[in-house]
Amino acid sequence: MIIARIIGTVVASQKDARLEGKKLLIVRPVNLDGTDTSGYVVAVDTVGAGFHERVLVVAGSSARLAQNMKDTPVDAAVVGVIDTVDIHAADTELYRP
Repeated sequence: MIIARIIGTVVASQKDARLEGKKLLIVRPVNLDGTDTSGYVVAVDTVGAGFHERVLVVAGSSARLAQNMKDTPVDAAVVGVIDTVDIHAADTELYRP
């Protein structure tokens, strides 16, 4: 899983039929301190996440295990909306970007 922030949406009028009715979000991975990293991922929303929310994203075969994603051609899925992230001060040295 990765922590990411929703930065936009993707609208595709022509797509695989198994993606019909699925909301596609552009997410940018974030560092533990909340700062953005480079790059982005398009992920299917399975939880009703909103713009600029921090979310949990799974990728690869885990994305196809998300709710209502079975046999759907997805490589990333938003599976949770983050309320808080707590990091112990002693452990922050391990996670410097």
